[in-house]
Amino acid sequence: MGSGGAQPPACQAEGVRDLAETVDRAFAVALYAQDDAGLDTGASLLAAAPAGWGGVGRELLARGEAYVRQAWERGWQPADVLRLVRRDLDERHVRITGDLIAGEARRYARLPERWTEAEVWWSGDDAYAQQLAAREKADRFTLATALLEVLRLLIRLPSIEPVGPLPGDPLDEHEHAHIEPRMLGRIRALLAKAEATTFPEEAEALSAKAQELMARHTVDEALLAARGGRPAQVPGACRIGVEPPYEEAKAVLLDAVATANRCRAVWNSSFEFSTVVGFESDLEAVELLYTSLLVQGTAAMTRAEAAQRAGGRKRTKTFRQSFLLAYASRLGRRLAETAEHTACEASDNLPALVARDVAVTSRADEMFPKTTTTRLRGATDHAGWEDGTAAADAAHVGGRRKPLPR
Repeated sequence: MGSGGAQPPACQAEGVRDLAETVDRAFAVALYAQDDAGLDTGASLLAAAPAGWGGVGRELLARGEAYVRQAWERGWQPADVLRLVRRDLDERHVRITGDLIAGEARRYARLPERWTEAEVWWSGDDAYAQQLAAREKADRFTLATALLEVLRLLIRLPSIEPVGPLPGDPLDEHEHAHIEPRMLGRIRALLAKAEATTFPEEAEALSAKAQELMARHTVDEALLAARGGRPAQVPGACRIGVEPPYEEAKAVLLDAVATANRCRAVWNSSFEFSTVVGFESDLEAVELLYTSLLVQGTAAMTRAEAAQRAGGRKRTKTFRQSFLLAYASRLGRRLAETAEHTACEASDNLPALVARDVAVTSRADEMFPKTTTTRLRGATDHAGWEDGTAAADAAHVGGRRKPLPR
């Protein structure tokens, strides 16, 4: 028989065993050691595997997908993992992690809400390694090292509080009332225009209208539920990234937005996110408003810094930290005032809103039975604090009420 024929079944099985043993040896020295010394050894074993680079890529892809699934079962979601990889590694690792997420996701007919969509871009798993090398313009050893670093991070992820179903889980029996798509589109358009305009009065009017739509929707949902006009709902949860720099001020701002929208926020500084607990439509409102106010605050800080530099002062980290802390603290008071005003517009709304608050608090206490408070770093730059306070007074979160006393 000529040598160009297919391998006999016994030889194929032996090759698969050899490849699995090679990968096992690489993992043993690279993934489970307490230091980084084994990474080079593991990468060398993979790069020189007798089965070839294509077989190694297929095997690493399969094992990586299994590790990704383990991360989901420990409470993680794609955005959380990608955020952590970006913090601890680099963009190449982020892309590889996205590949593993995409590979794992292809087995499901549908993904849960807020699940990061990912695309399988490679033509087949046997071709993944070669196509990865072409995409990254890197050699086998470099790519093997990067893959091992991603897998090592995945297997070391601890268990955290789950915030939703896993891919493949049965559909939730409780109906989640989202913001109606047409209204959601209006809110997004208003906030986008508020962020883009350079005229404060125009932005104020746009954002005030968006906030009014959010507040009215919450009241309407609460009244519908109280009158039995909507199927039973339970509070849910989502995670929102709170990343450096100035993560403390961002966490304060998110907490203020969550509280104003009848949600609870719990900050995890180690993993750079806050978990927000609330009813689905309120969670959507928190995500939209927090993102918009953060954009507005950053833009205001940039303008304030430009004014400081024009006056002969150099830009400083303490100025930015103080600015954003003042902005977040001031907005917290303004948002609380707005929430109270909206709730008290009609006394008939209060029992329904109280019932909603009780349900959210119970759910948050169930998810986080033990929480601690965090002492924030102080605002030490007086100019930054004053400018941040002024920016918060000018931020666009509600109607045209007078600023709070300083």
